[in-house]
Amino acid sequence: MFDFVAKNLFLTKGKGIHEDRLTSFEYALRDAGIAGTNLVLISSIFPPNAKLISRKDGLKKIKPGQILFTIYSKNQTNEPHRMCAASVGIAQPKDRSRYGYLSEYESFGQNETQAGDYAEDIAAQMLASSLGIPFDIDKNWDEKRQQWLISGQIINTRNITQSARGDKDGKWTTVFAAAVLLL
Repeated sequence: MFDFVAKNLFLTKGKGIHEDRLTSFEYALRDAGIAGTNLVLISSIFPPNAKLISRKDGLKKIKPGQILFTIYSKNQTNEPHRMCAASVGIAQPKDRSRYGYLSEYESFGQNETQAGDYAEDIAAQMLASSLGIPFDIDKNWDEKRQQWLISGQIINTRNITQSARGDKDGKWTTVFAAAVLLL
């Protein structure tokens, strides 16, 4: 029986610009280093005991044509100068034998920091609810962080985010962020 629980995962991001919408997406995947693979979008669980490895090490472990299970976010615009962002947030529990959460988030008008913080909030909120920790998304980041620290159950949050302003000439601009699971 094949074990479909990922042992490793890595984060990657990219952007692409082209007259054609789909080609813009392809260029974003190339920038992320995973264009030659077949992506399967899955839901948002950070597997128990999985290790987050570097992008460089992760890219070494994939082959052209490989099926990659991913949690990804993409956003596109052809409006000149319109800010767009794509982000994946991560929340990991202190007890690594439990699963964590990944979240996908797309936005317009937010920079990388704003979109990334919100993606982390979404992941942390999902993890907190599964652990029975009260979580108020309307509190500022420091207040939320204090809630996690007091609980002692959420150890790590982070994100991978790509943002860009729409091409000045109206070409399609695609932003892409992903967590790639490696079996």
